[in-house]
Amino acid sequence: MKTLYRIGLAVLFAMTPTAHAAGAAPEKISFGATQMNVPLEGQFKKFSARIQYDPTNPTMSTASIDVDMASVDLGQEDFNSELRTRDWFDTRTYPKATFISSAIKPLAPNKLEVRGKLTVKGITTDITVPVTVTTEGPKRYFEGKLPLKRTLLNVGEGEWKDTSMVADEVEIRFRLATTAK
Repeated sequence: MKTLYRIGLAVLFAMTPTAHAAGAAPEKISFGATQMNVPLEGQFKKFSARIQYDPTNPTMSTASIDVDMASVDLGQEDFNSELRTRDWFDTRTYPKATFISSAIKPLAPNKLEVRGKLTVKGITTDITVPVTVTTEGPKRYFEGKLPLKRTLLNVGEGEWKDTSMVADEVEIRFRLATTAK
């Protein structure tokens, strides 16, 4: 059971970071996955986010996020340690995952489509993320969900590549904050 739980944590890695944006309050990046049909939830406790957002011209906005992959947290240190291994995140070789936006397009009021490049374990892939923007007092929040296939990023190698034990689908959820201007 321990091993299965460890695997589930590794799958969740890509979906759950905790963020700090320039001029922002700490917020959260988390992930969800399934191991043997049991849902797993985790987060990344260390990350940085740089968001330059122009609400009058969102297409001129930019975002970049760096996630400290060793900060993965599934709630138990033995699981966290397993996720840091070569088969999962290989944090010694690939200490961080990154996202860099390439285009931001408004879809509707407070809704954006953010395109960019996600790099995990040295593999870069193009992604598109729907983002909701809200303002609460002095803060502006950027929230979204991103479904990923862990095997496309070599997360869960060796015996863990078999998706019958740990599902291939992982969902990353984020809530990042900046100072509204």
